[in-house]
Amino acid sequence: MKFTLGWLKSHLNTDADLDTIVEGLTRIGLEVEGVHNPGEALASFRVARILSAERHPQADKLQVLSVDAGDGAMQVVCGAPNARAGLVGVFGAPGAYVPGLDVTLKVAAIRGVESNGMMCSARELQIGEGHDGIIELPEDATIGTSFPDYAGLNDPVIDVSITPNRQDCMGVHGIARDLAAAGLGTLIAPTVPQVTGEGAGPDVRIEDTEGCPAFYAQGVSGLTNGEAPEWMRQRLTAIGQKPISALVDITNYMTVDLGRPLHVYDKAKLSGGLVARKARDGETVEALNGKTYTLSQGMTVIADDAGVHDIGGIMGGEHSGVSETTTDVIIECAYFAPEAIARTGQTLGLTSDARQRFERGVDPAFLDDGLAIATFLVQHICGGKASAVTRAGQPPVVGKTIGYDPNLAETLGGLAIPPERQFEILQNLGFTFGEGDPMEELRLRKVGGRFFTAPSWRRDVDGPADLVEEVIRIEGIDHVPPVALPRAPGVARPTATPQQKLERRARRAAAARGLDEAVTWSFISEAQAAPFGGGAFTLANPISEDLKVMRPSLLPGLLAATERNIKRGATSVRLFEIGRRYLQDAERPTLGVVLAGDKLQRNWRSGKAQGYDAYDAKAEAIALLAQAGAPVDNLQVRGEAGDAWHPGQSGTLRLGPKTVLAAFGMVHPTVLKAFDLDGAVAAVELYLDAIPPKRATGFMRPAYTPPALQSVRRDFAFLVPTDLAADSLIRAVRGADKAAITAARVFDVFAGQGVPEGHKSVAVEVLLQPAQKSFTDEELKAIADRIVAAAAKQGAQLRG
Repeated sequence: MKFTLGWLKSHLNTDADLDTIVEGLTRIGLEVEGVHNPGEALASFRVARILSAERHPQADKLQVLSVDAGDGAMQVVCGAPNARAGLVGVFGAPGAYVPGLDVTLKVAAIRGVESNGMMCSARELQIGEGHDGIIELPEDATIGTSFPDYAGLNDPVIDVSITPNRQDCMGVHGIARDLAAAGLGTLIAPTVPQVTGEGAGPDVRIEDTEGCPAFYAQGVSGLTNGEAPEWMRQRLTAIGQKPISALVDITNYMTVDLGRPLHVYDKAKLSGGLVARKARDGETVEALNGKTYTLSQGMTVIADDAGVHDIGGIMGGEHSGVSETTTDVIIECAYFAPEAIARTGQTLGLTSDARQRFERGVDPAFLDDGLAIATFLVQHICGGKASAVTRAGQPPVVGKTIGYDPNLAETLGGLAIPPERQFEILQNLGFTFGEGDPMEELRLRKVGGRFFTAPSWRRDVDGPADLVEEVIRIEGIDHVPPVALPRAPGVARPTATPQQKLERRARRAAAARGLDEAVTWSFISEAQAAPFGGGAFTLANPISEDLKVMRPSLLPGLLAATERNIKRGATSVRLFEIGRRYLQDAERPTLGVVLAGDKLQRNWRSGKAQGYDAYDAKAEAIALLAQAGAPVDNLQVRGEAGDAWHPGQSGTLRLGPKTVLAAFGMVHPTVLKAFDLDGAVAAVELYLDAIPPKRATGFMRPAYTPPALQSVRRDFAFLVPTDLAADSLIRAVRGADKAAITAARVFDVFAGQGVPEGHKSVAVEVLLQPAQKSFTDEELKAIADRIVAAAAKQGAQLRG
């Protein structure tokens, strides 16, 4: 939320400077995201008078002006139709930057006549939309004065992040109340005028009491919808809102000033009375943003006899909006249920300033006063006569009464504060002394406590802990003394769980292998989750459509991070993340790896750059599983990695047919396209919860004893069917003699000349380790025969 310092001081009587206010806002929980002074960009522009205006000798639509900006006459070529002698306007000298034109002025010849700067329009300075001519200032404006100082543009804009529970601070007045409670000034109460209405009030009623409990309205007839006052337009422009007309600007101003959204209808465009009702399936409304929305049953709308004119509490309709010809209006001041607003806005994908406030919960006790202030401003600025007020429905009664023990500030908040100071803080924030159960009142009195009733604008306050929060944040959380946690005597005992230790080992192993750790969101978009089977859990009210689904895999976040890195010039991306996948049955701890770009850069030895392939992913998976303590020697390589993986270039690592420890390989091209990635990308997902825990064998590990006898290596070349997986052959060879064979690996694969069609030659190196005595020739031959026989069961034939 944005507001100017001057705007704040219209609600807060304070001598505090900007830095003090900014520090105070953050200290009390209203984090300042930025401060910007729009006047600084226009510091080079000055108030100037046109001394003379002569026709340009080479152009009919140009004039040669003599301009005085306080330091003598300067010649300026100008094409504005209103440029004339005696006019006081805004002058930019050479060297000034014109934001609306994105140019820096310099001395230039225009049609052969030298021009030393320019006289500026409102659009060129980005302080308005006027571009038909240059700015005209009053004749008594002091020549040579800095234009930002003269126009009041040196008013810093403060941007504050408001948390969802602080609906009271969605208006400048609420922020001023917090600062006053923190001792940075005195709150200026808003003036509520007495508006005398004549005649019957507008015809309004409620059919949807659940979505719109209260609907107040007042008419104003015979008005003129012109331009809003300069002070109002300046404040709205400073915070990034475009002034439109007096009626629209008044509603926008009250939304920001008092946190009270309103809507104004052009009465001439309505057919019959207004009703707050449920939308019917298929009804449509063209909103003020120019888009047409299809409504569904359950959404609260404001309609007349002809149809829907307003998406209740979110955005008005184009057909009943006010214009420069509007003379009679109906001012709506309603209370909409926060839950209904949030559901409708989420379904339609529509956000607005009104929605941001109504879904947090506006002050239900401010309907009469808010309507009176709005009607007074309309009459004061646009004229007209007000009708009586029509009040349909009743706003909800809020303001919970809570018993409060001041000792909780120390026991819950860690800060001892005198009870009198605590009560003062709560009263300054709008809390009042209340009455509760007499017995509870007696108990509280004994400990110095009282009952407090929350103000109507604080629907978030529900119990004593909320009162402690209010007291501590205003007193200053930085005053809470640091206190060390108690420590048990003796040697500290380990607290890490086996799962935490496993994750630590895996993280260290991944970092040691040159992978860069990434931390991505646990929530992803529906589009990102779709290639991975979609998410099991979808938020009903997410903070963003891009953070809506709880991730079913770590790969979407890593692929998105890979895409960002590659687009920023990274030639090789090696990322890993340890986090949770959120599946239907449970949260699953997982380690994800993504390898993209160049594995080896181009060089004089290898020539072209080399990318990653499925074997690189497999190597990472096996190495990380080994460091995590998985029995990698017993792993089986199988397919069925999933639809997100490239078929034929991916697989799984398993212990038996059902226990999947990892999926690895190349990511499917359609998935890469969804993440806007070009080229091949290898990836790994390790399922840490599937790794079998180590058996408890005591604290001591047996000492390593190297074999006493030298090992023996034997090579075998087999002809095998092309579709036989090498892993199946290796497992068969190793199982031929589990006592003697300690390792087996493929060291060569060949297909081509000399190998029958439909077959391939696979060379296997087998490591034999004698135990008590060296192998004899007969024993070696017997082992070799068993190896050949075991391979034959897989369809392998020993090559001659």
